[in-house]
Amino acid sequence: MRSVLIVSGTDKSAEYLREMLARDGGRELSFARSCGEARRAMMERPFDLCVINAPLPDEFGDELAMDTAERGAAQVMLIVRGEMFGPVSERVEDHGVFTLAKPLTREQFWGALKLVAAASARLSRMRNEYQRLEQKLEDTHVVNRAKFLLMRYMSLTEPEAHRYIEKRAMDMRLRRRDVAQTIIKTYER
Repeated sequence: MRSVLIVSGTDKSAEYLREMLARDGGRELSFARSCGEARRAMMERPFDLCVINAPLPDEFGDELAMDTAERGAAQVMLIVRGEMFGPVSERVEDHGVFTLAKPLTREQFWGALKLVAAASARLSRMRNEYQRLEQKLEDTHVVNRAKFLLMRYMSLTEPEAHRYIEKRAMDMRLRRRDVAQTIIKTYER
């Protein structure tokens, strides 16, 4: 998590969070003093992590946390007073927001940051796998459409159409999808 947006209404809390996040270096830190300012910053550029120190001057911060997490724009840590931890955590956890209670020690923050980083890495792998499977499904759809056209216009059986596409792909050193798209263009004018 290289780029971090710290959202805090007080300079003291923002500095405390900056010190903790700068601990291992290599992070690009940005700051916002309100939810409105944070939303504008997130529209201008993406962030890997958004740390919100609630309450904020214009809103509490939980809506910003949930919106940010729902959009998948960044991992979100919401820091709230200890007495509010239970109700706020229950409200935001289904949205994927990590909630921490104040007062917060450096060790607690660092541990939570490591958990967020691990969750982020896992989510990234899952997104990549989802995209890979989605592409494979789309490729299968295109190939099946081409097989249907071969069956219809060349009177091939399904296994023959399948073999035709595979052999062309091997002979031409192309992906089956590319061969299928050519077949579709040929017969669907």
